[in-house]
Amino acid sequence: SELNNVSNSPSISACQSINYVPDLNPKKAYEYKYVGVMTIGRDRPDLAESGVRIQCSLKITGVSDQTFLLQINDLTFDEFNGIPGKSSFVTSPKLTQRVAAELTQPVMFEYVRGQVGDLQAPVEVSHSVLNIVRGILGFLQVTVKTTQNIYELEELGIHGICQSNYAIEEDLNSKELHVTRIVDIKNCREKAAVYKGMALALENNDCKERGDNTVEIVQYKYNVRPTEDGGLITKVYAEENQLFSPFNVKGGNSKLLATQEVFLIGVTDSVGNVTPSPMQNRGNQIYKFGTELNQIPLQLNKNTDPMAKISELIEHIVAANIKQVDNSRTADILQLYQLLRLVTLDNMETLWNKYLGNSEHRRWLLDVIAEVSDARVIRFLINRFQRGDLSVNEATQAVLLTFNHLEANSETVEMCKEFLIMPFSRSSDLLWSTVLLSYGSVVYRYCGTVDPCPLIAVQPLLDLATDSLSRNDEADLIRSLKAIGNAGHLSSVKTIMKFLPGVSPTVVSVSTRAQRAAVQALRHLAVRDVHRVQEITLNLFMQRNLSSEVRMQACLILFDTKPPLALVSMIASFLLEESNLQVASFSYSLIHGLARSQTPDNHILSIACNVAIKILKPKLGHLSYHYSKALHFDWFNDDFLIGKSSDIYIFKNVNSYFPSTLISKWKAYFIGRILETIEVTAILVYLALLFFILHYVFIYVVSQYSVTQHILFLSEWQSLPEKQPLISAFARVFGQEVFHADLNKDVIQSVMQAISPKAGKESPVWNMIENIQNGVAWHWTKPYLIFETRYIRATMTGLPIEISKYYLSVTGSTVNAKSTISPPPTDNLGQLLNADILFETDGNVRSAKDLFVFHGINTDVVQSGAESISKCLLNIPWKFSIKMNVKSMKFQLDTPPWKTRTEILSLNYNVYAVSRNIEDPAEAKMTPMMGDHMEFEENPQTLKNTTGESGQDYATAMCMEMEAERAHYLSEYPLYYVLGYTRCAFTLEPVRTKCQNKQWAKQRHGKCQSINENFPQSSLGSIPDPVLIMTALAVSGNDKPEGYETTVYLTQAAEKDEIQLLVSQIGEEANWRLCVDADGHFATIITMQLQWGAECQTYKINVEAETSHLPGSNPSVNATVNWEEVPEYMQEIGKVGEYIPGVALLQRFSQTHEKNPEKQISALVTLATSESIDMRMEIPELTVYQKEIPLPFQFFPFESNQQDEGPSRAFS
Repeated sequence: SELNNVSNSPSISACQSINYVPDLNPKKAYEYKYVGVMTIGRDRPDLAESGVRIQCSLKITGVSDQTFLLQINDLTFDEFNGIPGKSSFVTSPKLTQRVAAELTQPVMFEYVRGQVGDLQAPVEVSHSVLNIVRGILGFLQVTVKTTQNIYELEELGIHGICQSNYAIEEDLNSKELHVTRIVDIKNCREKAAVYKGMALALENNDCKERGDNTVEIVQYKYNVRPTEDGGLITKVYAEENQLFSPFNVKGGNSKLLATQEVFLIGVTDSVGNVTPSPMQNRGNQIYKFGTELNQIPLQLNKNTDPMAKISELIEHIVAANIKQVDNSRTADILQLYQLLRLVTLDNMETLWNKYLGNSEHRRWLLDVIAEVSDARVIRFLINRFQRGDLSVNEATQAVLLTFNHLEANSETVEMCKEFLIMPFSRSSDLLWSTVLLSYGSVVYRYCGTVDPCPLIAVQPLLDLATDSLSRNDEADLIRSLKAIGNAGHLSSVKTIMKFLPGVSPTVVSVSTRAQRAAVQALRHLAVRDVHRVQEITLNLFMQRNLSSEVRMQACLILFDTKPPLALVSMIASFLLEESNLQVASFSYSLIHGLARSQTPDNHILSIACNVAIKILKPKLGHLSYHYSKALHFDWFNDDFLIGKSSDIYIFKNVNSYFPSTLISKWKAYFIGRILETIEVTAILVYLALLFFILHYVFIYVVSQYSVTQHILFLSEWQSLPEKQPLISAFARVFGQEVFHADLNKDVIQSVMQAISPKAGKESPVWNMIENIQNGVAWHWTKPYLIFETRYIRATMTGLPIEISKYYLSVTGSTVNAKSTISPPPTDNLGQLLNADILFETDGNVRSAKDLFVFHGINTDVVQSGAESISKCLLNIPWKFSIKMNVKSMKFQLDTPPWKTRTEILSLNYNVYAVSRNIEDPAEAKMTPMMGDHMEFEENPQTLKNTTGESGQDYATAMCMEMEAERAHYLSEYPLYYVLGYTRCAFTLEPVRTKCQNKQWAKQRHGKCQSINENFPQSSLGSIPDPVLIMTALAVSGNDKPEGYETTVYLTQAAEKDEIQLLVSQIGEEANWRLCVDADGHFATIITMQLQWGAECQTYKINVEAETSHLPGSNPSVNATVNWEEVPEYMQEIGKVGEYIPGVALLQRFSQTHEKNPEKQISALVTLATSESIDMRMEIPELTVYQKEIPLPFQFFPFESNQQDEGPSRAFS
């Protein structure tokens, strides 16, 4: 359809007999030569590229007036992998033969006045091959208007229904028409493209204004010769460019260049009638997706017997990871995903029955089968739930993985509903919560693909919320509201509003917990119905009689909608009259953080918030951390188009210093999208009481308690609510809540009973101890495809171009443990407190994370493109033993030295030009994009380094290896910062020294003999018993210990407490000591003397601090530090004092130059108000002071302290 006529130029030719409108004569045969090429690389000299080329001859003959037959002959399919100008295309005979078997079959097409219509082809011609035909026929698609030189049209082509811009020029000598056609394929009304795995990553249009990560454009140039039959296309050159970068394309990019060249060889009269073979209508020119959607672009394998290969791979993967994670086998896991996507539901059931009784194989199958991602895996899970052959733990993990990676459509949504009515789903609270939350996530992704989203999708959750209310089941009500929040369905607003006071005429009375959940359920609607959510949350925020936390939650959601300046100003005006300081402080700090935001999505909002801050700061800018706070930090880089933001929300109430709710939230900005990576919330209303209970439990287990303590505990315990959770926690990943759990009174009571010293053989702890005495070995692995994002679209050649990212994690742990208890318990757990216990363990936790990024051609017969591979390995090994006796307070930790080289952290990265074809899998090529072939225009950036911190005394060294090679365009393009080989590794390595058999030992409250007794004797008059002895020793082969011993002495008296700490180096000639002597008088005066060096005589520092709170004055602290001799490095640190005048000036401190004592610093701090202090600090030659410095916290209550008489213990 024609849109706008840009030019009203006169006609091309005054001669009306000349016809340039392209057409074909059905009585003639047209022969063309066709060459289509696609290359993918960096478009820079000396950097490897890959690509494919199709060459063939075309013959077009008529079937009827508007129907023609295309016959392709002389086909060759070539591959390229190497350096442009140095390498060349190589023909693949086997691949050519395979493609030719389909591509050389005749295809019929409609053609009228330059427009290609529907195609007809034999049924055996696949979509992939027919798309190549569509690409070839694209040279005939051109709209010529001889009445205008420049015009715009919306046309149907292989890329979809897209905007075309035409410019035409007539060659007066040859009478040929030169037509230039530019197609905007990025903004098509109907685009032949598929996005997978990005439903939870919101598009960031504000970011695109600063740059883009993809640029796509297509250009055609036609030569049209006028004939009596119409315009005859004699030559076509077409070029398609796609520039891609994980950052900003302006800073370097991976480039797809596709070209087509078509030349007319000749036109002849047709001989006889064409009788085509039976064909089926295969649709119009728009690219049709087929097998490429199931093909992972990172490998290409023949799948002749997928079931046998699946079994073989599972066996190999289990064997390779049985002791520890093998990060070299991650490619096998990707192939397993690929194969499982090819098999039937019956095949899946066969595999399950095969591995049902084998825990390792069964676990791997369950984890990888979740990535099938369609209706088959849902039916597989339904069968498991109905037959009851999954444990609750297995079912919870399977639902979480499967639902959140599922392809959401009407069929899978309907199938997922079955889990909401199956009894097994309610067999545990955690499983039931997971089912509900995961179903909500499926609905959210489904609603992103259809508009409007059917009400029937979210109706089961709305019905559950209503039903929970009628049953007075608050737990189920909150679960359903959380699931509704995950779904983000527009039709759920009315149901949500029923639980929010003041916003609906049909509001019902529910708890504050339910109100909080209802407010949070609006979060996804903030994107889909901004004005409605702003209206609701503003109403809630302005209701001063509501719970503070509900109002603060509403404020959060309100600012998530990016309110305009007028609305932010209204909020600021309202806050000026706000009497609730919790709400005022939270709102002000939220606005203050957003005012400093640098991310593109907050650009307009930050301007509005800056205006609001100017209004609010005089009244609310002084509020301390005693009140609720919102902390916002973010960063964004325009060159890379990446950024991050983090938020911490602290909700408090007037009755406690402890927060009632903590929220931590993280976002990532990349490739023009916003990803809410993770959000963790803890609701801690009863945290203070729980701290007391945990303290009591510790005393109860490890020592004796008084009757008074027990009565106090019972009083606090009975004050806890019976039904409400004491602590609630939930987590969101990619904006979807995936975990929700409550800790209630029953759970705490069961734990206390299990660990009670009186607990006997009925306790689960008893069984665990018995198992450990016999020796236990435990192994666990978890593969997880963190994300699989794919953008696949058509190209002019008919081959698909794909940009995909795969992030695969495999985590595993192996634990071996054994315990020897003497004497072993016979009646109750309390007997362990008097026993000698030896606990020995070894094992490791390993996590391998692989990130693959692919840009190129991906089909089931050929792959060609650029591929970056990043492999990260984290390894935490251990081996140690612990000896302890709780009653005598003896603890000893022994760790042997490392005997083998152990890699604890490594990163390997490189970028390759890859070529694979299904007929020659052994000939696959992966050429490093930057390799030995490089001929640098300037010096390359190369780094090779190995450093080690040798611990010869401990027979272990920590080493770091670093090797990097970079391309020669570093200064020009940011992308090339990551182009090239990189390896970084940290390793623990054994060191061969005279001390080969070292052991670390630590003792607490031991009976070791003190190395130096003079110091405590002189201080205290006699040698007291130490309260703590801790020894850290490396014991060598000749039994001569080396290390340190720490001894602590404590003397408590009526007037003062005195504590001494002595650290002594242990060795044949060691005389280094650290001596600390501290006194406390009524906790108002504290003095400390610190000496160290040879026999504690080399260096000395004195510290004195005194608190004062006399009647009629404010509390204060006066501290003085002086020294005699200090080491040189401390003298260097002391030079920081030179900057004090400048820093004091910046912080608006007053200062005077005075002659103060040398080698001394003193400071006087006075509490001016409950939220501010006065400070005076003296250093040699300078005094600085300032009044009413705001504090980040509050001393409360301030007035009551002023009424105290005598020294204040509370303030100190």
